[in-house]
Amino acid sequence: MSEPEWLIRNRANWDERVPIHLASRAMYDQSRLRAGTARLRPIDMAVLGPVEGQKILHLQCHFGMDTLTLAQNGALATGVDFSAPAIAAAESLADELGLRDKTRFVVSDVYQAATVAGLAPASFDRVFVSWGALCWLPDMAGWAKVVAHFLKPGGWLALAEAHPAAYVFDSRTKTQDGMPGWFAPYLGREPMIEDREDDYADASARLKATRTHEWLHPLSDILMGLVNAGLRIDQFHEHDVIPWPMFDCLQPTGDALYRWPGKPWLPLAFSLRATKPA
Repeated sequence: MSEPEWLIRNRANWDERVPIHLASRAMYDQSRLRAGTARLRPIDMAVLGPVEGQKILHLQCHFGMDTLTLAQNGALATGVDFSAPAIAAAESLADELGLRDKTRFVVSDVYQAATVAGLAPASFDRVFVSWGALCWLPDMAGWAKVVAHFLKPGGWLALAEAHPAAYVFDSRTKTQDGMPGWFAPYLGREPMIEDREDDYADASARLKATRTHEWLHPLSDILMGLVNAGLRIDQFHEHDVIPWPMFDCLQPTGDALYRWPGKPWLPLAFSLRATKPA
């Protein structure tokens, strides 16, 4: 069965980003990870809970920084990503940091992860998904089924993501006062197909695999996908901060987060915990 165009295009784009991101100290500073002092963001940890001794599946792990951070903090962590260069980089980092006994990295598209040998159903205490992941997937109902497939009874999904209400806007269409302007319809659900050679982690980088497919998923699609997959929403929070400068006007908070200038305009992020009933 041939792969869909969105998967081929997006994977080629992310394959090309790997060396750029590995070299980026602005967006992917590895110094704390290499020093053994890395911690996830407070928003992430609030939905993850204690990770010591927990088996955690990290979907769309990129080159494994957060997966390895989980392992350094006592988890048994498995990272999955569709980019073979990203997984190769993650394995190299795990070797370098002495974390191969606490980690496993797997090359797989999210929707095919359930077919990977050694990734057993109902075998993880947590599934972790964070920051700029869901927009690269076309189907929230199918994604939620994958999450539910891997969770043990009593285990939960920890999700921290950009808010879909914020994805409606973009700085490329900014207004005269510098605020981001309208970009995409909230309920559109059609793929946003773009050709962009720039990379968010390095303004000087120029990509060759420029075409990507992204999706704006309304909150209702995400939440009801999880509910219909048999999960229970136990926590849900909206946040006026986000871990990267999503818009040109956002201001750093001093703790590796960004927020609106002045009063909060609309939520920038959300987080939730969705539990598989015991």
